[in-house]
Amino acid sequence: MSEAAIPIPATTALPDGLAGVATDWASDQRAFKNVSWGKAMMWIFLLSDTFIFGCFLLSYMTARMSTRVPWPNPSEVFALTIGGTEIPLILIAIMTFVLISSSGTMAMAVNFGYRRDRRKTATLMAMTALLGATFVGMQAFEWTKLITEGVRPWANPWGAAQFGSSFFMITGFHGTHVTIGVIFLLIIARKVLRGDYDRGARGFFTSRRGHYECVEIMGLYWHFVDLVWVFIFAFFYLW
Repeated sequence: MSEAAIPIPATTALPDGLAGVATDWASDQRAFKNVSWGKAMMWIFLLSDTFIFGCFLLSYMTARMSTRVPWPNPSEVFALTIGGTEIPLILIAIMTFVLISSSGTMAMAVNFGYRRDRRKTATLMAMTALLGATFVGMQAFEWTKLITEGVRPWANPWGAAQFGSSFFMITGFHGTHVTIGVIFLLIIARKVLRGDYDRGARGFFTSRRGHYECVEIMGLYWHFVDLVWVFIFAFFYLW
């Protein structure tokens, strides 16, 4: 084919001034052609959150290694007495199992979202939210137990005062993430069950028609929350 026969795509001139700017921004252009804005922004948010959690854990390790006062033994502090026997870290182990299991249900929800199976997707997201709420409930029990035993952000009865501030800051910040995730899981599950993503209903957290992208974006957030807990579990409870 000669150069003269190659069709040249037609370009539409933009209006001048602010009208042109508004038209350009409203045309849904993408910097990354194969990645939606929602997914790209979630990755950027997760990257920034990684730095925050990393700073928290580094601060915790610095405080623990620099203090001259004995650090409390997590196996004793987080032990529960069941049937007259003191079992170390039993509650933390159950919490970890529950949260890791929720990653499995979330992954299956994303899988069925790709298949556009509304009922299974919504059911698995609701199960994920239930597991997340169970985790938060057990964390609230853990907080109540330690507060009752005298742990405060400025002191604790077992040694280094930094233990209380590190515990409440790290677990509280993570628990807030889980709580927010549970709320959004329920919101998106409801929209999936109503068929908002199938008919392209306009509204908050509603993607293009026929796309369950919001389910995948929610999955990215939830897997990140689970991964962070693995590091918290390793550095705070096992060290």
